[in-house]
Amino acid sequence: MIPRNPWPLWLARSALALLGLLLIGWWTAQWLLVFLLGALAALAWNFHNLRRLERWLRLTRKLDPPRSLGLWGEIFDGLYRMRRRSRERDKRRRNLVRNYRDSIRAMPDATVVLRGDYAIEWCNQAALDLLGLQWPRDEGRRITNIVRHPEFVSFLAQHVHEAHSLSLPSPADARIWLEIRLIPYARKRYLLLARDTTAMKRLETMRSDFVANVSHELRTPLSVVYGVAETLDEEVGGNPELGRSVRLLQEQAERMKHLVDDLLLLARLETGGAPRNGRWVDVPALLPGLIDEARVLSGARQHQLELEATPGLLLLGNEKELRSAFANLLFNAVHYTPEGGRISLRWSSDNQAGYLEVEDTGIGIELRHIDRLTERFYRVDNGRSKSRGGTGLGLAIVKHVLMRHEAQLRIRSTPGQGSRFTCVFPAKLLRQSLAEREHAGAGP
Repeated sequence: MIPRNPWPLWLARSALALLGLLLIGWWTAQWLLVFLLGALAALAWNFHNLRRLERWLRLTRKLDPPRSLGLWGEIFDGLYRMRRRSRERDKRRRNLVRNYRDSIRAMPDATVVLRGDYAIEWCNQAALDLLGLQWPRDEGRRITNIVRHPEFVSFLAQHVHEAHSLSLPSPADARIWLEIRLIPYARKRYLLLARDTTAMKRLETMRSDFVANVSHELRTPLSVVYGVAETLDEEVGGNPELGRSVRLLQEQAERMKHLVDDLLLLARLETGGAPRNGRWVDVPALLPGLIDEARVLSGARQHQLELEATPGLLLLGNEKELRSAFANLLFNAVHYTPEGGRISLRWSSDNQAGYLEVEDTGIGIELRHIDRLTERFYRVDNGRSKSRGGTGLGLAIVKHVLMRHEAQLRIRSTPGQGSRFTCVFPAKLLRQSLAEREHAGAGP
């Protein structure tokens, strides 16, 4: 509702007062004195109300304003309405903040509000239990002065403005595993969330241990089956029917052996952390050997294999794991590229990252399959994959090797035209060999 306009009434009253002064001045013949007294009375009235307004705003906390007449009364009433609305808004805002904090306190996940310098501004009860914080003693302290885990400190130091996560044991209880996320919001504020993932970690460990143990136990009987199959192959060489059965037994035993080896490797990759004491891997020297193996695998299909590598570009990591990942990508390209197709293997870098690319002119992959390619045992075409003797674990191994080297796998593919798999390594893991730097420095 819009308040009424006080100015018409004030003008009318002012006109009547002026008319009264005119009449008094005419009756007393003292025009100057009458108008001077009238002006002094108006000034005194305005000064009196201005003083009351200033004292009300400065000294009193009462909501009710001083009472007055005329235009000053309207001003007091307007300020009273504004003050009342402001107090109601403040009350609603306080209730909203209180309800918000109560809901955050009730959350089972640890929640910590951090300032731009990662100083603690507020936290809930779960943060006290899971992160070992003490409130209000820790208010204003940097979170890294309390949670001193090296991976956590490095996690915050990266200062990536995205929602990313980290898994580490709880500072309050090492038996509890936490998944920690850092989410930027507002201006120079962060929300640190920590979720108890102990049960999931335990299940994942049990699953990995189970796969590793079963795979390990399968090795001995598979070796026996394969050895017996070789003996039988020598004994029944003259019987074509039995010979085919024995060769089939050998092929399946060999396939099972590869499957067991891949499962053991995958279990080791999943349970291990990032490679420690990594060495500088000479990738340009590693790739020609993979090309030779791919050429043998290609055989009569005569694929066109191309290699491009930046000389002397080294990569910090585990050479055995990296070779396994690169080989899986290259051999997959051989398996799924038709006879005479072209396969390119490239190793290069720019200012942002290093890139290992495997590009082929093969059958390609539909978009709906790409997000699931790195799942273990996921096959785009079961019949085609099994006929090539694949285990369905190659890309899962690639994914975990790259994760351990802080790298990413990018996949682009068009059905019928081919695919490109790109491993993107962070620049901090790259180095130019000393010999190559000296060679480049000696150039024109």
